[in-house]
Amino acid sequence: MVSPLIARTAHRHLDVDGVRVFYRESLPERSDAPVLLLLHGFPSASHQFRRLIDVLGSRYRLVAPDYPGFGHTEAPEDFAYSFTRLADVTEGFVRALGLTRFVMYVFDFGAPVGFRLAERHPEWIAGLVVQNGNAYDEGLSDGARDFIALRRETPGAHESIRDLLTPAGTRMQYETGVREPAALAPDGWTLDQYFLDLPGRKEAQLALAFDYHSNVERYERWQSWLRTYTPPTLITWGVGDPFFPEPGARAYLHDLPEAELHLFDAGHFALETHLPEIAPLVADFLDRTWNRTGVPR
Repeated sequence: MVSPLIARTAHRHLDVDGVRVFYRESLPERSDAPVLLLLHGFPSASHQFRRLIDVLGSRYRLVAPDYPGFGHTEAPEDFAYSFTRLADVTEGFVRALGLTRFVMYVFDFGAPVGFRLAERHPEWIAGLVVQNGNAYDEGLSDGARDFIALRRETPGAHESIRDLLTPAGTRMQYETGVREPAALAPDGWTLDQYFLDLPGRKEAQLALAFDYHSNVERYERWQSWLRTYTPPTLITWGVGDPFFPEPGARAYLHDLPEAELHLFDAGHFALETHLPEIAPLVADFLDRTWNRTGVPR
């Protein structure tokens, strides 16, 4: 259930292999509360989960780190940005925080980071909440395919990616597929753009954009992982997503036929418009999943 109380939260930094990882964490009333690791997307950071933390954090321990190149996390100038390196730092963060079992919420970039983590440590994963986090070819829009096909040597590739890193490009990601864009609070894309405009951040995003094809190349491995470990899974999906359309949500049912699927008339950032509908689903899923017996095979 969703608590009527606003959660107490902490905002901290943790040093992980030379990276000063910023994270926000709820402080629930119970020390043995279920743990939900929140993995954010592009071009956002842990602040995208701030409202979810407020409404669920008094009953559950919600932990949301910023990756290197995002939010308040501070990485050295020579940090080599790739999705594998983001997963390395996230793995180190989880170890440093002492988490040994959690439900993992994967959104957008959180899917390739999270599934790399799951491959390495299936014993950590008590369940999955998948919100517009793709792991299937059928979940890629034509625009996403064109973007993923860009390489450093492709004429105009750098310009195409940089167009997405502008205020207009950032706002577009929030508004596309939303029934009433004018009703959206501007805080999300405004804060995202602030971080994108920090020194070195656009170069970090260029490197990750050119590495995105490595995620698609691992889809079959992640699908095999899902079939092997069959984690309890809740899928919540904004069907107006311009990057990851509805077939990407339904594709999970091929490998996880018992997964719960909920589709919303929302865009990519579904929590911005449908928090009142999604938060109770997450709370109910945590309650039912956390106390299940057994360990991953």
